[in-house]
Amino acid sequence: MSDLSGRTALVTGASRGIGQAIASRLAAQGATVVVHFGTDEDGAAATVDEIERAGGTALAVRAELGVDDDVETLFAGVEAGLAGRPLDILVNNAAAAPAGPLGATTRAEFDRLFAVNVRAPYFIVQRALPLLRDGGRIITISSVATRMANPAQTSFAMTKGAVETMSMTLANELGVRGITVNAVAPGATRTATNGAVFEAPGLVELIAATTALDRLGGPGDVADVVAFLASDAARWITGQVIDASGGLFLGPRT
Repeated sequence: MSDLSGRTALVTGASRGIGQAIASRLAAQGATVVVHFGTDEDGAAATVDEIERAGGTALAVRAELGVDDDVETLFAGVEAGLAGRPLDILVNNAAAAPAGPLGATTRAEFDRLFAVNVRAPYFIVQRALPLLRDGGRIITISSVATRMANPAQTSFAMTKGAVETMSMTLANELGVRGITVNAVAPGATRTATNGAVFEAPGLVELIAATTALDRLGGPGDVADVVAFLASDAARWITGQVIDASGGLFLGPRT
């Protein structure tokens, strides 16, 4: 396990699911973690409590993303929590869920998707750069939706394609500072909050049958990849989209 002792991390959307797992994993490796949440205060408190009970250090910061002044609200809390310390790791995990197929998506849903999934991470990076030390890490959570045609997730996939492009171009811009910028693309990942989705008869079996590693993913599977990219071991990886789907839809298995 790579050592992140003495480093600081901001993980957006860390009150539950994949974000919670990422925050806990980075803290377990020694980082002080700022746990961002939008509305789930209890979930954020539970994340901080879990980290502290395991011997780590964390603090929660509330800021609703996708609204006016969201980034300034977030960083007012981040800077107060860091108390003058630089930021070492930024994980853009918070995202709005798919809004549905083309025929059903409203303008308001479309605008919210882009406000939360694209505008917020873009300006979070912009705001974080003066705090981010040379040699730091920027990691954004994307999705395998960018490499497959799913009519129910067209607008969502568009937002994730945007942050993948952002990661590649920022990697080229920020490399002179030794900052690596990458994206991680999970596939079907069962969490405590979306578990009901996978209760549909036959769905788990269908997904497993189209996944090379023959199972659903869990939050820890994605958190491990993020923790690796945050570590010194990943110092020579930048501008990449790391597929963390277990090999979802790679092709026929028989």
